[in-house]
Amino acid sequence: MTGANGFVGRSLAARLATGGHRLRVAMRSRREVPSGAEVFIHGDLGEPVDWRGALTGIDVVVHCAARVHVMADTAKDPLAQFRRCNVDGTLQLARAAVAAGVRRFVFVSSIKVNGEATLPGQPFTADEAPAPTDPYGVSKLEAERGLFALAAETGLDVVVVRPVLVYGPGVKANFLSMMRWLDKGVPLPLGAIDNRRSLVAIDNLVDLLLTCIEHPRAAGQVFLVSDGDDLSTTRLLGKVAAALDRPARLIPLPSRLIAAAAALLGRRALGQRLCGSLQVDIGKTRELLDWTPPVSVDDALAKTAKHFLGHISR
Repeated sequence: MTGANGFVGRSLAARLATGGHRLRVAMRSRREVPSGAEVFIHGDLGEPVDWRGALTGIDVVVHCAARVHVMADTAKDPLAQFRRCNVDGTLQLARAAVAAGVRRFVFVSSIKVNGEATLPGQPFTADEAPAPTDPYGVSKLEAERGLFALAAETGLDVVVVRPVLVYGPGVKANFLSMMRWLDKGVPLPLGAIDNRRSLVAIDNLVDLLLTCIEHPRAAGQVFLVSDGDDLSTTRLLGKVAAALDRPARLIPLPSRLIAAAAALLGRRALGQRLCGSLQVDIGKTRELLDWTPPVSVDDALAKTAKHFLGHISR
């Protein structure tokens, strides 16, 4: 697998290593090598890599590594940079996998392939027309299409998984900031938001990836994944505060005012995430793979909060 140093990759590698699988991880350095794993060190995924040493004797590749989405990209040509790693690098690895006799290629993509927002009661589905709106989402879609074209030519089993926002112990970015504000008891003007957001706990995502490694009906498919319990921003804050054993000091400010203020501050995207909806329908994932998220939202948030409280300094 690739990306074993990342948030998703670390958890997946740990599960694979303890589940009786022979695990070989492709990494850019030997930092945080999963216990029991064979290690292949590679360079920049956007540059030529000789993958033969990593792929010999391997049956399934799980590709988690990517140039990830950032809120304020400083690259002169962001799409070119995303394509170099996420498209060219992915397809270079996939072609090498075919040459090495790999049976299946599981690609961790992104819900951004579908788009950035949904209308109330109209969740994204796995097989609807993609509509990415940023360079990261475009690069992930192009990688998916390249993989399925390669599959048609060679018979490689390709499985695509598009996660929504992933959270769990050690989560970073906006989710971590939210926990910090709630832990400090800071009043937040987010007490009257009636949107719906799909999230996925890291344990649920890893469980689905493990399913996709082996399940015969996964081949050639795209799957969306979530916890199956969509939350409003207000309800999520309340649940996280309860998990932290803190009061949720939420001021009921109208969503339109929050979105307008965010736009004035140059944070339109943040305003959309706080006030807008992004839901996914995981019906196909449930039915085709006979899969159900094994961890509830409350249990996943409790685990996330416990880790947070054990690693902060007040």
